[in-house]
Amino acid sequence: MKAIRYTDYQTFPQLVEVDKPTAGPGEVVLKVAASGACHSDVAVFNDFVEGTNPLCAPQFTLGHEVAGWADEIGEGVDGIERGEAYVVYGPVGCGHCRFCMVGQDTYCENVAEVGYLGIGLGRDGGMAEYVVVPARNLVPLGDADPVKASALADAGLTPYHAIKLSLPKLNKAGSTALVIGLGGLGLLAVQILKAMTSATIIATDTKEDALREAEKFGALTVPSGEGQTEKIRELTGGRGVDAVFDMVGVGPTVETAMKTVGTNGRVTIVGLGAAGSDYNWQWYKEPYEAELVKTYWGTLPELNELIALLQQGDLEPQYTTYTLDEGLDAYQKLLNGEVSGRAIIVPNERF
Repeated sequence: MKAIRYTDYQTFPQLVEVDKPTAGPGEVVLKVAASGACHSDVAVFNDFVEGTNPLCAPQFTLGHEVAGWADEIGEGVDGIERGEAYVVYGPVGCGHCRFCMVGQDTYCENVAEVGYLGIGLGRDGGMAEYVVVPARNLVPLGDADPVKASALADAGLTPYHAIKLSLPKLNKAGSTALVIGLGGLGLLAVQILKAMTSATIIATDTKEDALREAEKFGALTVPSGEGQTEKIRELTGGRGVDAVFDMVGVGPTVETAMKTVGTNGRVTIVGLGAAGSDYNWQWYKEPYEAELVKTYWGTLPELNELIALLQQGDLEPQYTTYTLDEGLDAYQKLLNGEVSGRAIIVPNERF
């Protein structure tokens, strides 16, 4: 079968022929319907050098945002039906530590023993015609579109997790939320906030088309640039924002977040930006009891909740599809910053 592989450090991936996987005990082989191309993939093949993260050492098939149809069911697996559609929870932990026991494999305490971070992150992923995954990591889709669902496996789950943790700041009259950066994650964050809260949603970005998309989902928008933080604070009546979600995670966006958060507010750094921030707390100039936290991906139960929002029609991921043969072109566009929303690779159109 064909697969897009990460073959060496700082080397562009390759489309190659590999053996079709088989299902071991507790595993399922999926016929891949869709696999999202993520900036994390670009970081792995473009930026990592030996020693950066041994759990993502080459070689392996890329693709950690995966949905497909059950094709082969391994020994000991119950409740999975061949031909039915599922979305994959990408992180894979030990399964028995205090985090994995509640489906938070992202923070597995024994990850070094596991030997990889997840599907498409050290272990073969979904940029292929077939992928083998632990049955535990499958969330049923019912009638939901697997292509849309794949866009939620990371780009949706990551902001969902951050927003869910911030709900105590937003579940009150007159609350406000700010989304910084309106790529695939940011536009989904606006939709999730709309579906889960009554907060006034403010969104900011450098791109005019991204701002217009956010407005379609009910956000008030502020373009980046001169007067940005003043305009955002003005929309909050001068109080500052209750919950800020930085989907970029670079110095200027962190600074914007900290200048706009209000007293007792919360700033969540969601984006894994390459450029750090030298932002410093300044006594008497910062809002009291404001929190600054960072999160990573989300939990297995939260992916179930997110798929329920998709099934209810509350989410409309923005994406462009590519065939598996076009997958390398999609990664090049992602590398060049030419992708709006999500780039979704579609290896198989139907079961």
